[in-house]
Amino acid sequence: MIDTLAHRLQPHYSRFRVADRLLFTGHSHQAWPDTAFEGMDDYARVSAEAVDHKWGTAYEKVDRLRAYLRGWYDDPDGQYSLAANTHELLVKWISALDLRRKPRIVTTDGEFYSLYRQLRRLEEEGVDVAWVPALPLDGFAARIEAALDADTAAVMVSRVMFETALIQQELPEVARICRERGIPVIIDDYHGTNVAPWSLRDTDMEDVYVLIGGYKYLQWGEGNCFLRYPKGSVMRPAVTGWFAAFSTLKQPRAAGVAYDAEDSLFMGATFDSVSQFRAARVADFFSEQSLTPEVLRAQYMAQVAYLKEGFLASGIPPARMRLKHGYGPARTGGFLALEGDSAGQVWQELTDRGVYTDVRGSTLRLGPAPYVTTAQMDAVIGELVRMLCR
Repeated sequence: MIDTLAHRLQPHYSRFRVADRLLFTGHSHQAWPDTAFEGMDDYARVSAEAVDHKWGTAYEKVDRLRAYLRGWYDDPDGQYSLAANTHELLVKWISALDLRRKPRIVTTDGEFYSLYRQLRRLEEEGVDVAWVPALPLDGFAARIEAALDADTAAVMVSRVMFETALIQQELPEVARICRERGIPVIIDDYHGTNVAPWSLRDTDMEDVYVLIGGYKYLQWGEGNCFLRYPKGSVMRPAVTGWFAAFSTLKQPRAAGVAYDAEDSLFMGATFDSVSQFRAARVADFFSEQSLTPEVLRAQYMAQVAYLKEGFLASGIPPARMRLKHGYGPARTGGFLALEGDSAGQVWQELTDRGVYTDVRGSTLRLGPAPYVTTAQMDAVIGELVRMLCR
């Protein structure tokens, strides 16, 4: 199955030359299909012809992306606010918390840099941050519950861990525990969107907030991040831009600060909509190619399993490089995590050889994409063998 889909897709990615290069940073930046460039040309044409009136078309593109995400998350009633990056959305969400009355935030020790750095800085300013161990997967909800107290303002966790690709499967229980205590939950799903399907309805998690980024598995490129929030949310972010009340701009200014009813609660201000023109074409491409949640999940699971089997059969000494964890593909997202003291050096040598991978400390990450073939995976394992078995 891997090669059938990969060979069918590769001709559509000619601008990125995916058939000719070993691109294994699919967990951080995937190639764009050729149609993405058509979207950028369309943006230039609309901007020139419509001038200030281009915003109607731009918002049509944003709505196309929202529709895609509602389909992915099985979330017809969810609201989706746009921003250039997830950190911007995260800051706005934190600004809606009453940290003076409830100064405690519960998170994990395995969060991505945007959340980790921001909470560390807030910790320096007196916010009480509880760093719960992200691993092992089993017992995660109980560890989160044990960290909650009467001063807890929020729980902030990831669904797919950025270093290991492990999927936290006890999040529905975390949501239930927090719901009973009136504690809002925000889930970073940057490494889950478009690789590990998640029905918010079926898991009874329609009241959670979700951070979503388009730079990785969605192939939307930069500038396409969303904060999903439940319809009827009463949050009022203190960090707020005028696009959060765009529908009121032609009305007299009122004394209070208003927020639009739908999709705009966490919006900021003017953005470069070329990103949305590009991404909307990509979303249409995924639909045209029948890249459904089921197809994408099957491809990623098969690819990660293939990489894992190839690595285990490679003869690379564990002292040089080993698996980061022993969990199987069903509990893993879209990349293989390897660990070794020389990971940084290995990454540099791979880069010098024209092999695109990624390193975080002692962790080397190999991230395929739907267009990556078994021959290309064999090739990247072969490069590791040449470096680590000499």
